[in-house]
Amino acid sequence: MVALIVAAVLVLLVVVVVFKSIALVPQAEAAVIERLGRYSRTVSGQLTFLVPFADRVRAKVDLRERVVSFPPQPVITQDNLTLQIDSVVYFQVTSPQAAVYEISNYIAAVEQLTVTTLRNVVGGMTLEETLTSRDQINNQLRGVLDEATGRWGLRVARVELKSIDPPPSIQESMEKQMKADREKRATILTAEGNREAQIKTAEGAKQAAILTAEGGKQSAILSAEGERQSRILRAQGERAASYLQAQGQAKAIEKVFAAIKNGKPTPELLAYQYMQTLPLVAKGDANKVWLVPSDFGKALEGFAQNFASKGEDGVFRYEASTDEAPVQIADDSDVEDWFETASDPKIAEAVRAAEATARTPVEGFDTPIPRPKTSVAKGNPELPTPPTNLDAEQSPPPPRPNDPYGRPWQPPQHG
Repeated sequence: MVALIVAAVLVLLVVVVVFKSIALVPQAEAAVIERLGRYSRTVSGQLTFLVPFADRVRAKVDLRERVVSFPPQPVITQDNLTLQIDSVVYFQVTSPQAAVYEISNYIAAVEQLTVTTLRNVVGGMTLEETLTSRDQINNQLRGVLDEATGRWGLRVARVELKSIDPPPSIQESMEKQMKADREKRATILTAEGNREAQIKTAEGAKQAAILTAEGGKQSAILSAEGERQSRILRAQGERAASYLQAQGQAKAIEKVFAAIKNGKPTPELLAYQYMQTLPLVAKGDANKVWLVPSDFGKALEGFAQNFASKGEDGVFRYEASTDEAPVQIADDSDVEDWFETASDPKIAEAVRAAEATARTPVEGFDTPIPRPKTSVAKGNPELPTPPTNLDAEQSPPPPRPNDPYGRPWQPPQHG
C-alpha cells in the first residue's frame, strides 16, 4: 500500500516537472522568461522548454497594433473656452523586454501623456484654429508620443481626435452664425439668379425687338419695291395699251374714210345717216328737251355743194381729189421700248440689294432670316414673283385685238 502511494507521488511529481518545463507561446505574442528572477530571454511563436523551478514566464506581451480610445478630456483654448476632446491612439509594442521592465503600465502612461500633450498643443490655439487644425494637432501629438514612448518599447502609429465639443452656449452661437451665413449666401445666390434672369430676359427682348424691326424693315423695303415695280409695269402696260388703242382708232377712221370716199355717198345718204344718229344723240339721261333744227335741209344742201359735185342726173356726189397728198404715218421708233417685256436691270439690281440686306444676320443672334423660295425675275431666286409677265422667254406676249374690220393686228410700219 505504501509503495503505491509513493509511486503515485512520484508520477505526480514527474507530471508537474514536465508541465513546468514546457511553455507554448502563440504567434503574435512574446513571452519574457526569467531565470532565478533575472531576465533570461524573449521567445515568440514557438514551443519553449524551461528549466523546472528555475525559469518562469514573467509576462506575455501582445505584439499586434492596438487601438486605445481615451474618454473626453477638458482642454482650455487660448481664448479661454473649455472644450471636451476625446482621442484615439494607435500603437504597437516593438520591444517586449522594455515594455515589461521600463514601465509598469504603458497603456496608462500613453493615456496621461496624450492628455498632457493635447492640453499643451490646444492651449496655444483659439477655438476657430482648433476646429480647423485637426491634422496639425494629430501630427504634433503623434510626434511627441512616439518620441516619449520609444524607450518603453512602443511605436505610436497615429493619433486621431474623435470629437471636439465646445460648450452648449458656444455651439448655439455657432449654429446661429452658420444659419445666418447660409441665409446670407442663399439671399446672394437668389439675387444673382434674379439678376441673371432679368439680363437674359432683357437680352431676349432686345434680340426679338431687333429681329422684329429688321423683319419689318425688310418687309417694307420689299413691299415698296414690289409696289413700285408693279406700278411701273402697270403704267407701262397702260401706256402701250393706250397707244395701241389710239393706233387702232386711227386705222379704223382711216379705213372708214377710205370706204366713204370709195363709195361716193350722196346727200340723201348723209341725210339718212344724220336722221339715224339723232335718236342716239337724244338718248342721254340729261336730255329733257331736244329740238330738231328747222334749217337742217339747207345745211345738208350747203354741205353737198361744198364737198360734192353735181352729176349728169342732177345728184350731188362726193369725188376724191386726185391731187391730195397721201397721209404720212408718224414714226414709231421712239415707242419701240414701250412693248419690251424683259425685266429692267436697275429694278433687278435694287431687288438683289434688298435681298442681300434681308439675308444679313443680326449681330448676337445666330438664327438667319428665312428666305422665300420663289423668284421675282430670271436670275433672282429669293423674292415672290409678281403676277406681271416679266420674262418674254418663259411666256408668249398677250394676243393683240383685231382692228375694226376683223383683220389680224399688224405691228406699225415705220417710215
